[in-house]
Amino acid sequence: MAGTSRMPSNFGKKSEETSSTTGQMATEAKNKAQEAGSAVAQKAQDFAHKAQDTASNIAQKAQDTASNVAHKAQDAASNLGHKAQDAASTAVERTDDALSTVGEKMTHWAGNLREGAPHEGMIGSAASNVASRLEAGGHYLQEHGVEDMADDLGAVIRRFPMQSVLVGFGVGCLLGMAFSRR
Repeated sequence: MAGTSRMPSNFGKKSEETSSTTGQMATEAKNKAQEAGSAVAQKAQDFAHKAQDTASNIAQKAQDTASNVAHKAQDAASNLGHKAQDAASTAVERTDDALSTVGEKMTHWAGNLREGAPHEGMIGSAASNVASRLEAGGHYLQEHGVEDMADDLGAVIRRFPMQSVLVGFGVGCLLGMAFSRR
């Protein structure tokens, strides 16, 4: 028994076949792992591109929305400004019309005063002077608008600054007394 071995004679061949099969399986497993890794990497890359595209689309939509909101706000402010300007223009026109009407009435009163007052004496002289002033004021109101009056007032204030301050103080005191009555 010393010379006989208990190993079968085809043991070496099976070992080689097993070793060869194991190597092929390892190579196949390696290849499949590489393919799976590549597929996972491709899927991750595709997902990253989709996420980037989605984020870009969202950012573009947000920018478009913000631009639209800003444009609408600008349009609304512009429309409001035009409406305010139109309202102010209408108010100035109405005021000019009212001043012209007052001027016509003052001129008419001046004519009535001249006709009804005596023509001689101190009363006649005073009535004539008042009628002339009424008529001049009436013509001024008929011929000039609010803007012209504001310009004239500014000229008077520049010409007589101290007197203008005193008149303003007096008018302020009178208004204060009128509104503070208990």
